[in-house]
Amino acid sequence: MKCPFCGNLEDKVIDSRTSREGNAIRRRRECLKCAKRFTSYERVEDIIPMVIKKDGRREPYERSKVVTGLKKACEKRPIGMETLEDITDSIEKKLIGLNVKEIPSTWVGEEVMSSLRELDKVAYVRFASVYRQFKDINELMNEVKTLFEHK
Repeated sequence: MKCPFCGNLEDKVIDSRTSREGNAIRRRRECLKCAKRFTSYERVEDIIPMVIKKDGRREPYERSKVVTGLKKACEKRPIGMETLEDITDSIEKKLIGLNVKEIPSTWVGEEVMSSLRELDKVAYVRFASVYRQFKDINELMNEVKTLFEHK
C-alpha cells in the first residue's frame, strides 16, 4: 500500500477490524519510512451496474460520488461520517441486490433522498434543492410542505 504522505510502498498493519455489516475490513497502517499512520479499507469487489445519467451517458457507479453528495448535504449537521458510510453501504447493497447491468441515476438520487428524509430534514432539503434543481422559492416551499405532510 502506497503511503499517502511520502509515497513509500512499505508499511506494516497495526490494527485490523471488520466493519459493522462485515462487508469491509478497516486496516490501520504505519509507513516504515516516515512512520506516519493511515487507514485503508478492503472490500469485496462486487459487480456494480453502470449508471445511466439524465443526458443518456453511461458511466460506472462511483461510491465516492454518493459519499460526496451526502457530505455536502450534511455539512454542519450533527451527522458523523460513519452514518454517511452506513447509508452508502445500504444503497450499494440494494443496488447490487437488483442484479441489473444498468440503473438510472435517478434511482440512486431517490435512494439518497429517502435516506436523508429519515435522517435529517435540513440535509434532505439541501440535497433535494440541488438534486431536483429548484428554479424558485415556490418549488422549495412545496418540497418543505411535502416533507411536513410526509410525517
